[in-house]
Order: sequence, then C-alpha cells, then structure tokens
Amino acid sequence: MAMSDVEKGGLISKMIRPKKRWRAYKTRSRQLPENYRTAVEAIERYLMHFVPTDGDSNAAMFEDLADLFEQAAANGTPIREIAGKDPAEFVEAIAQNYSEGGYVRARARGNS
Repeated sequence: MAMSDVEKGGLISKMIRPKKRWRAYKTRSRQLPENYRTAVEAIERYLMHFVPTDGDSNAAMFEDLADLFEQAAANGTPIREIAGKDPAEFVEAIAQNYSEGGYVRARARGNS
C-alpha cells in the first residue's frame, strides 16, 4: 500500500520538526554566558546518556532548560542556586518531569 502525499508530508514534518527545535535550542545554548553554557552542556550530556529519548518530550525539556538558564543569566542568578547542593538530583528531577514512566534513575541502575 502506497502512502498518500498527505501522509508523506506528515511523516516528513514529524522528522524535520524535532531537528529544527534541536538546532534552535543549540543556538540558544551557545549564546549563554560561558559558565551557564558549560552547565547546560553538562546537563545535556547527562540527559542524552541516561534518559530515554522521545522527540517531542526531549525537545520541550531542552527548550525549557534553555529558558531556565537564559532567565538565570539575565537575572544574574548563580548556577548553584539553580541546581542546588546536588546537581545530579536536579538533573534527575528534570528527567522525571519529561519522561513517560520509563525513566530509571541512573544511580539506581548502578545498584542493580
């Protein structure tokens, strides 16, 4: 069974939209002051390695991360005030807010 042009357009849109959102996020994160950019990149690496991926959920998560750090940079809020005493716990809380039940804490994985 062949796909109609409408179905093809929907499929292509589903593949391109997340890439555009990712590129926009990366542009925003590169524009942050160095210390905020470094923190965002570290959080991003952690999330990419330890959190299941889902295009729309991940796009929203990274966009919100950029929003948070842009706002903090604009207000002069220290990174430690954003992440708290345990940055890993902060990142895991972010991941749980955007995961659909399949997320297993990275620390719990190492103990099993």
